[in-house]
Amino acid sequence: MILLSPEQHTDYQLIDTGGFEKLERFGPYILSRPEPQAIWDKSMTEAEWAEKSNAVFKRDKNSQEKGQWVTKADMPERWVTQYRSGPLHLRAKLALSSFKHVGVFPEQATNWDYIAKKVKQIPETKPNVLNLFAYTGIASLAAKASGADVTHVDAVKQVISWSRENMELSGLDNIRWVVEDALKFVNREVRRGNQYNGIILDPPAYGRGPDGEKWLLEENLNEILRLCALLLKKENFFFIINLYSLGFSALILENLIKAHFGDQINHEFGELFIPDSFGKKLPLGVFSRFSDQKS
Repeated sequence: MILLSPEQHTDYQLIDTGGFEKLERFGPYILSRPEPQAIWDKSMTEAEWAEKSNAVFKRDKNSQEKGQWVTKADMPERWVTQYRSGPLHLRAKLALSSFKHVGVFPEQATNWDYIAKKVKQIPETKPNVLNLFAYTGIASLAAKASGADVTHVDAVKQVISWSRENMELSGLDNIRWVVEDALKFVNREVRRGNQYNGIILDPPAYGRGPDGEKWLLEENLNEILRLCALLLKKENFFFIINLYSLGFSALILENLIKAHFGDQINHEFGELFIPDSFGKKLPLGVFSRFSDQKS
């Protein structure tokens, strides 16, 4: 089991963590957001956090998820961030959502690099990549920019529109957009006999499909992985899954991957984290990834 942290993300910095919060810089703007795993004390004072923050997310009293942003006068509702790593240059719109998210998960940068590398290693002219629970699509952009044909699946139409904006900001085109429940889509692809060189999953703990389909991670994860094993090509392939759920360990993922995909020579699994500027390591989910291409 290994720990993975992004090595470079110049447009992002985790400044401080603690008190169930995190203080982050996205480009020129500094945000304060809830973070349930930051159970330790802050390294900076509350006054320092307040002075530095351009926007602070305040949860609604009766909700664990929704809330509102309290902003200073210089804080825009939307702005653009970028990610550069070798030949990869991606741009994405950020926005202050009512669910505390801003449109990008910086800890995933290490997986964006992995996707780009694995797509380029596949000898096929245009490897096909499936991104499930694809959100605003940065992983889709990494695959597309590296030469893949990409199918991007998410259940929320507005998020697909956001992803399309990110594609255009990055100077890319021709991503296939699918607004559908991920499990329903995968079932249909298996019936059709379709297969993919790369599959990416970032499933939430719970969610709803466009027709009210219910997704519960603990109930549906085993099934979707069984189906993904049928969709993944037997040669020239890679697979990535990320989970951000406090009840799931990397060992659970290891067991599931072995059960459905067998022993993989290049299998990596463990925790994603980002260190803050004081050296505290903030865990940000678990991952599993493997490929039949050279490391």
